[in-house]
Amino acid sequence: MAKPVAEGPDIVVAALSARALAAAARRAGRRPAAVDLFADRDTAQIADPCLRLDSDTLRLDPAALRDALARPDLRDLPLVYGAGVEDDPTLLARLAEDHPLMGNRAEVVARVKDPFRFAATLDRLGVPHPPVASAWDGSSGDHLRKRIGGSGGAHITPATAGDAGPGWYVQRRVAGHAVSVLFLADGARALIVGLSRQWTAPTPECPYRYGGAAGPWRCPERWTRILPALIDGLAAAFELVGLNSADFLVAGSDFHLLEINPRPGATLDVFDRPPMPPLFGLHLDACSGRLPERLPKLLECRAALVLYADAATRIEAGRRWPAWTADRPAAPTVIGRDEPVCTVFGEGPSATAARRHGERRQRDLTAYAAMEMQ
Repeated sequence: MAKPVAEGPDIVVAALSARALAAAARRAGRRPAAVDLFADRDTAQIADPCLRLDSDTLRLDPAALRDALARPDLRDLPLVYGAGVEDDPTLLARLAEDHPLMGNRAEVVARVKDPFRFAATLDRLGVPHPPVASAWDGSSGDHLRKRIGGSGGAHITPATAGDAGPGWYVQRRVAGHAVSVLFLADGARALIVGLSRQWTAPTPECPYRYGGAAGPWRCPERWTRILPALIDGLAAAFELVGLNSADFLVAGSDFHLLEINPRPGATLDVFDRPPMPPLFGLHLDACSGRLPERLPKLLECRAALVLYADAATRIEAGRRWPAWTADRPAAPTVIGRDEPVCTVFGEGPSATAARRHGERRQRDLTAYAAMEMQ
């Protein structure tokens, strides 16, 4: 008897690392194909095909991404994009010619990621934000140099006097702890999924490199009162759809909005779990103009931390990974110093407790790897 023909993918996810999107798609009952820079072992287990793009800079190459998505089995499939695609609205516009884009349109991304248009809109809405400029004139206060459309924090460095350069801008540094608001939007309204605390994993060369997130964070009551209307206003002003996140710096009763990430991001790992309904499905619904009336509350907190290599690390075939890890490298491979090794999860009754749990697991994993190499 002939073997049944396997069903092919019904949607494509693309990002610097597409594992979280692919896992979210699976949880929502979809059959994802994935395109990213890593083709990690667990991504390949849930996405078929799972395509790896070569990169020496940890950035997506536009031509390579277009070629991958032009494969016969992927052509015309809906596309959900994550981190690493939003820095090139022109690329998004070209991808939308061949794939139904399940996310924000290229022109929306262009408005959100242009730091000067973004700041002007926030001024009109009365939303506090750090001042931005194309150059730092040496005036008092700390300033940061950022790449337009950059993600992950590794591109952020202290600014020096002079022009920031093409594709870069300068932003005044403000004090506060990092809070990210994950929300669904339908182009006019928004519904908050949850808040997370975020932190950096600094190196001398990359003092603002992304370290992880934990949530849900229980925000002070004063935030509970003002945040829904503020996020609603942002969704309407920028015509945002689907899953997005807004990154704030919070200090006491003061806050500043740093940026909006106009696509699903790293906190899928934090919030996409029961009793929350599948967020990937809600993302697709919101892109079609449908928002749920309300969402359940997550009682326990989860942290998702990035483990970076302290030195060049060889991952051998057959290595066993704990269940509390993700983004497990395909082996054998060598991971360079300061490159991401995997994601580590922690659990706890609060965001702080979940982060501490994840940090203990990070140390355990690093110690185990050191023993293996002896």
